[in-house]
Amino acid sequence: MIIPVFSVAGQSYDHATPALIGLAVGVYGLSQAILQIPFSLLADRFSRKPLVVLGLLLFAIGGAVAAMSDSIYGVIVGRAIAGAGAVSAVVMALLADVTREEQRTKAMAAMGMSIGLSFVVAFSLGPWLTSIVGISGLFWVTTVMGLLAIAMLLLVPKTTRHHRNFGQGYIHQLKQVLKMGDLNRLHMSVFSLHLLLTAMFIYVPSQLIEYAQIPLAKHGLVYLPLLLIGVICSFPSIIVAEKYRKMRGIFLTAIVGVILGLLILIFGYTSKYILLIGLGLFFVAFNVMEALLPSWLSKVAPIQSKATAMGVNASAQFLGAFFGGTLGGQLLMLHNTAIGWTVLTVIAVIWCVVSFGLSQPRYLSSLVYRLPENMSPHWTQDLLAIEGVEEVVVMSEQQVAYLKVDKKRLDETARHKMTQLLGQDLVI
Repeated sequence: MIIPVFSVAGQSYDHATPALIGLAVGVYGLSQAILQIPFSLLADRFSRKPLVVLGLLLFAIGGAVAAMSDSIYGVIVGRAIAGAGAVSAVVMALLADVTREEQRTKAMAAMGMSIGLSFVVAFSLGPWLTSIVGISGLFWVTTVMGLLAIAMLLLVPKTTRHHRNFGQGYIHQLKQVLKMGDLNRLHMSVFSLHLLLTAMFIYVPSQLIEYAQIPLAKHGLVYLPLLLIGVICSFPSIIVAEKYRKMRGIFLTAIVGVILGLLILIFGYTSKYILLIGLGLFFVAFNVMEALLPSWLSKVAPIQSKATAMGVNASAQFLGAFFGGTLGGQLLMLHNTAIGWTVLTVIAVIWCVVSFGLSQPRYLSSLVYRLPENMSPHWTQDLLAIEGVEEVVVMSEQQVAYLKVDKKRLDETARHKMTQLLGQDLVI
């Protein structure tokens, strides 16, 4: 909500300059990028929910500091504090904890779509709310929303995670994540995707005004239907990717869709309808990528370092947004629209070439069982000692356990041992 209005409204602050206004916008992303990994390292050792609460509190406090500031420097401090609540990766890891493997793509898709939808709604609401409550009131709105998010978190079930290699050091844990080629390709993918998205949102508005004759106040009405079309078109792709195990093919096809959308914009940006078609194709591909990336990441990441991998990925995402904003501003200064779209297309082509090295992710199955009576203290360790059992998540309040298993590695001996430990027949 703040991004589309702050370049104008921020001029009312004491000591405001264009450079400081830009810093006030960008410092949030920098704080996020720097602190995602520390939060995620902690989330693989401690309970995730308290860390999410801490992050949301920082977000709310930062909004309040910015709301009470008369100086641009106070706003910068407030934005930095708000960005320090870098728990988006922890939230993703928590979502992965409470969803079955087979349903994870749907859950991640729903989250990705809600993020995309909130982006468009925020761009529409920001100018309207600012006209009513002012820029300081808009910061107070973010504070209230952060506190409401904490209340919503109380509805999420409590989980206790058990997995192998839990005692490794923080540095080893981070090195393990950074050494995995497929994870690095996914980090590069989210960096590229959000670089292109942010650059586009800085670059497109002037073209919608100049070539499509659509005033800035109505741009939200352009983005919203294009996003909804993208969401609708992405559902079949997500189903095919998960049900028929075609994730790599759908993923690469989505990158090609991004490239095609940008190519259309290179040659047809002067036409209102071709401009909208190019944007629409980009949004379809973006929604598919936004849904597949978190799911693929959760499949590839080491189970004991899932939050850490998601933290690195989130840092790459925010760095992509930061560099995308910077690049978008530079492209505007070129005063040559075709060259600008060409630069973005070249970035997308490089991304596609790098992504060809991705391997098809491994598919695991999730099982749900009631906790047996008279459980031994080593029950989870005994389960994890069985070949093919990858993770055990215990939800003590609901008296159930979630098991993540590789069906191809479960032989008859393993199945018999699991049946004994679970106290009921094993059904896969």
